[in-house]
Amino acid sequence: MTQMRLALLAAGVLAFAATATGCFSPDKDVIKSPPNGVYYEIFVRSFADSNGDGIGDLRGATQKLDYLQELGIDGIWLMPINASPSYHGYDVTDYKAINPEYGTLDDLKSFLAEAHKREIKVLMDFVVNHTSREHPWFQDAVTNTNSPYRNYFLWEAPGVNLDATGEWGQPLWHGTPGNRYHSVFWEGMPDLNFDNPAVRKEMIEAGQFWLRDVGLDGFRLDAAKHIYEADHPEQNHAWWREFRTAMVQAKPDAFLVGEVWDLPDVVAPYLKDGLHSAFNFDLSKTLVSAAQNELDSDIATSLVRVREAYAAGTGNRYYDSIFLTNHDIDRVMSQLEGNVDHAKMAASMLLTLPGNPFLYYGEEIGMEGHKPDEQIREPFPWKKDPKAPEQTSWEPSTNNSDFANKSLEAQMADSSSLYNHYKTMIDVRRTSQTLTLGEIAVSSASASGVAAWKRTYEQETLLVLHNLTGQPQPVKLADDHAFEDVFFTSKEDAKVTDGVAYLPPYSTVILEK
Repeated sequence: MTQMRLALLAAGVLAFAATATGCFSPDKDVIKSPPNGVYYEIFVRSFADSNGDGIGDLRGATQKLDYLQELGIDGIWLMPINASPSYHGYDVTDYKAINPEYGTLDDLKSFLAEAHKREIKVLMDFVVNHTSREHPWFQDAVTNTNSPYRNYFLWEAPGVNLDATGEWGQPLWHGTPGNRYHSVFWEGMPDLNFDNPAVRKEMIEAGQFWLRDVGLDGFRLDAAKHIYEADHPEQNHAWWREFRTAMVQAKPDAFLVGEVWDLPDVVAPYLKDGLHSAFNFDLSKTLVSAAQNELDSDIATSLVRVREAYAAGTGNRYYDSIFLTNHDIDRVMSQLEGNVDHAKMAASMLLTLPGNPFLYYGEEIGMEGHKPDEQIREPFPWKKDPKAPEQTSWEPSTNNSDFANKSLEAQMADSSSLYNHYKTMIDVRRTSQTLTLGEIAVSSASASGVAAWKRTYEQETLLVLHNLTGQPQPVKLADDHAFEDVFFTSKEDAKVTDGVAYLPPYSTVILEK
């Protein structure tokens, strides 16, 4: 008889029932196959404060590693921690220094040591496309045409179209006549010149320093497709192959995840011996839309096509990094207009798909926020008391001010909270090889408002069903009628009878043969 596994949200604790073949224990059976895992994106400034200045820091993040371990996190992505004049850090002034507001290099090493004790990998945001205009290189170059750093940047030249605009209509050339420089994002972030071997050497040496000398496990690589302009993608691909070769020399298991915000056919070549992984932006929009509209938009079919293309182009040597939102996109709960049921279903879909799921800090407690960027990067609400010692306050909690009901402390005490739902779904994923490592296939099971797919690893296949609606749904299993046993359900009254799966409202049911 196959084992039946029933998971319920009860008093914030997973309860499991099993047949005579034994009990399912999330404490014993966690799948460890790095870099596969669930990752957590942290904006250090907003996460946890250790010294009472209102600014999150590395020591504060270190104090919260037990929380992340309990949540089930396998890896952390630290948003920029390099020296920078901005609050966000994406304009670097020293590629080998820590932002002093966040602490010291020793603080980072302590954070890494404690994370590694908990078997948590750590990636750092590495911004190599551009520097800050306050970087000493640029400061020297912009004031002295004979500067040794002049060729580190891109300057106007005869024949250059200084009126050219970028992908979203932004100006690309900045500065004063005769001294204009190129910048994809804004005038405060001058682009580096990667045709200059000295620039490539600087970036490689900095990357190796963080991996070999400091102990980081890899990088999230910002603006990975903008190293060269859009009409020279092959030069981008070549740079990332060179960078990967150098990084794995410093650390053989280094993991490189790139921000290539584009269609899958544009992303695919970056994964050919370059980036190990790239973020799946198309999927994020699809999942949030499906949850919001309570309607599957053929998630499995489209994802199968993408993964087949990636596999064919890389010899199946790639990782898909999947997510719902990040620091550049409105928060999930705001996109879903505060609907907790929809947020739970978005999480359930994300955490039952192949790839490495990335959670944006506070996503698990339903933090809200619409752009501008500062309002999607607000302080994490830890306790019911907004004056709790670890609480950051650098930015007003405009969208997340209900500490009494929506803080982590409040949600931990509520068995039906979004936090407890995330924890359940992460636990289920991490204790199943098939959900962690398995491939996806299209399922013939169908019903209005139900998202369905199969996951297969070695000899096991699971059928995943998500009722995205507020109504009970009978799902005819058709060719999938062999799936008769409940492996997991998020609500107790799910069942399978005579080739029909009965799904409670807003529920996830996973079946096994």
